[in-house]
Amino acid sequence: MKTTPLRQQFIKVLTLKGRSPRTIESYVGVVAKLARHYNRSPDLISDEEVREYLYHLHTKTNYSASTINVAINGLRFFYGEVLDRPLKRIEYSLPRFKQPVRRPQAYSLEEVHQLLEHGFTVPKYRTFFMTVYGCGLRINEACHLKVKDIERARKLVRIEQGKGKKDRYTILPAHLLEELRSYYRTYQPKHWLFEGVKNLQEPIQDRVVQSAFQQGLKRAGLPRKGGPHSLRHSWATHLVDAGTPIHIIKRLLGHVSLTTTLGYLHISRKTLETVGNPLDSMIWTKPSL
Repeated sequence: MKTTPLRQQFIKVLTLKGRSPRTIESYVGVVAKLARHYNRSPDLISDEEVREYLYHLHTKTNYSASTINVAINGLRFFYGEVLDRPLKRIEYSLPRFKQPVRRPQAYSLEEVHQLLEHGFTVPKYRTFFMTVYGCGLRINEACHLKVKDIERARKLVRIEQGKGKKDRYTILPAHLLEELRSYYRTYQPKHWLFEGVKNLQEPIQDRVVQSAFQQGLKRAGLPRKGGPHSLRHSWATHLVDAGTPIHIIKRLLGHVSLTTTLGYLHISRKTLETVGNPLDSMIWTKPSL
């Protein structure tokens, strides 16, 4: 969907409904992909064709359940709020997709060190992923960091308009600060901390760092555990292992619900080690094989 009156109307409605700039960017991209798929303006695409496109996303792509749900939400908003199609038609063409419950996977401290030490030949990517891990950031949050967000004197990083349109602060580790100083000297960023590869006026794109992360894993000889977001999971798990109070972790991660943060207890090694297994309390007279 190019810069057309329809696109402008879509952005206007999203803005008036209070959607964040990142959500607007995501939803506009979702509708644009649908239009490219049929090589037709999205307002000329029928309910049945939208349904077939959703089936295509399920069966012909490697999109995760969460990515498909973003597409569903974006298309539902467009056809419901902009084109005013009836709810029953939207529910038929874009049924909700129930996501499987998956616990987050984490790398060990040793694996994270291996990745950051040996995974990246480009200093920019090494610093980017060190920032993701060292501050517990979502990938999109790290991509949209500005130079002014690094508060060196206070040893804090400000995340502006994170998920849920909420600002927050997280901690700035001493080693990351030294890494960032070296990064500044090399790249001299002006506005965005991590500038785009081709356009320095834009932030680095998610897909660029996704690709760099996968290459880094191969170079470091590490298994895949769900993409670069796994660094955020790892950071939270390591904080739990270190005995950091869960309510502090919740605040640093920017979670709305404590239940989300409590999920990290399921993958904390030290938490699991404290659980006694009833099998070990049994007395055995017959020797093991």
